[in-house]
Amino acid sequence: MRNLVFATGNSHKLQEVQGLFKEGFALSCLKDVNITEEIPETADNLVDNALQKAWYVYKKCGIPCFADDTGLEVEALNGAPGVYSARYAGEQKDSRLNMLLLLKNMTGKENRNARFRTIIAYIDENAQEHIFEGEIRGKIIENMAGENGFGYDPIFVPEGYDKTFAQLSSEIKNTISHRARAMEKFLSYINSK
Repeated sequence: MRNLVFATGNSHKLQEVQGLFKEGFALSCLKDVNITEEIPETADNLVDNALQKAWYVYKKCGIPCFADDTGLEVEALNGAPGVYSARYAGEQKDSRLNMLLLLKNMTGKENRNARFRTIIAYIDENAQEHIFEGEIRGKIIENMAGENGFGYDPIFVPEGYDKTFAQLSSEIKNTISHRARAMEKFLSYINSK
């Protein structure tokens, strides 16, 4: 059994990612390794934020660790909210307020193109860093739709679909999402070791 720590306190993310692992891995989250404090995320890009989180946890517990950082990048907003996606409407990290602000900022904009990007930073047992990236393109709709998912899922329709992430089943989302694509690369790497 290989032990890995996923540097997250987000139960939605942990649940989503656990479903992507095959047998042979014991996946722990932050509370499992007694990390209860807020992990710093002070970088101005997704890669450095993910690395910052992974190194923080690795140095505290000494177990191979991976962390992710995800951003929604909207073309008409010059890539915003991007690295600030979780805090777009303020430090309270309120998904509904984030979506409302985004929709307000999109008022009157014809270009609704956007993409979700996930970066996974992995620190292995030899303290080496590895980066994996996944993305999915789509559009921002004008009103929230759907009850599933989290974050910006109710306003994002992925390419090739006519429903938001929040309207799609978790099975479908977990095969096409930005996080699933980054995880696929990550799992392919660690399974080859």
